[in-house]
Amino acid sequence: MLSFFKSKPILKDLLDGSFVDIHSHVLPGIDDGAQTISNSIELARSLEKIGISQIITTPHINHYVWNNSPEIIKSKLEETQNAFSENNIQTPIQSAAEYFIDDWFTEHLKEGKLLTLKDNYILVEMSYLNAPLTLYKTIFELQVAGYIPVLAHPERYTFFHKKFDEYKKLKDAGCLFQLNLLATVEYYGSKIANTADELLKKGMYDFCGTDVHHKNHIRAFDKKVKIDNIDALKEIISNNEFFRY
Repeated sequence: MLSFFKSKPILKDLLDGSFVDIHSHVLPGIDDGAQTISNSIELARSLEKIGISQIITTPHINHYVWNNSPEIIKSKLEETQNAFSENNIQTPIQSAAEYFIDDWFTEHLKEGKLLTLKDNYILVEMSYLNAPLTLYKTIFELQVAGYIPVLAHPERYTFFHKKFDEYKKLKDAGCLFQLNLLATVEYYGSKIANTADELLKKGMYDFCGTDVHHKNHIRAFDKKVKIDNIDALKEIISNNEFFRY
C-alpha cells in the first residue's frame, strides 16, 4: 500500500549523469532546433546539467521543409565541435539524422549515404497527421539495404492511439521504438503520456531520447514523471548505453 503513495522521481534524476542521448536538435541553423552556435553551446551546457554524458544529435532531413544533406550536417557538426572545444564544453557530440518517411525518402536510400546513430541503426519519423501509405514498404526496403529502423517518438502519432495494434505490426515488421523522455512528464499532454505508459508496460520501447530543441524542453526535465511504469522507463534509459562511443 505504501508504494502506491510513493512520490515519483524527477525526470533528470533518472539520467544519473551517464545518459547517451540519441535524439536532439543541437546543430545550429539547419532545422527547428538551435538557431545559432550560441544556442548550441547553451543547449550543450544544459544537457550536461540534466545528466547527458554524450550527444548523438539528429537534425531533420525532410525534403519539403529541411532539405539537409550529409555534407551540410557534417559541416555543422565540425563547426559545433570546434565551438564546444573553444568554450570548454566536455560533452562529446556526434551527429546522425532524423529522416522523414515520405515519397522522397526512397531517393536518400538509393544514394546510400544515410547517417546512422551507430552501425546500421537509423532514426526515422513520419507525419503527425497520418502514416505514409508506403510505411511498411519503406521499413522493408531499409532492412533489405542493411539498416535497422528506429522509429522516433511513436507515442506522438495520435492516429495510432485508437488503432493500438498498429504498434505491434510495426514491431513485428522489425521497427525499433524510441521514446521521447518528455512524454513521461506530460510535456505533449496526458493522452500521449498515457500511450507512452502503455507502450512501456507492454515492453515495446527499445531506446529513448530527449528530442531537445530549446530551453523549454530542458526545463521540463525538472518535472516529476507522471507515468506509472518507472522500472520499464529505467530499463530503456539504460539501453542507450549501447550507443556509447
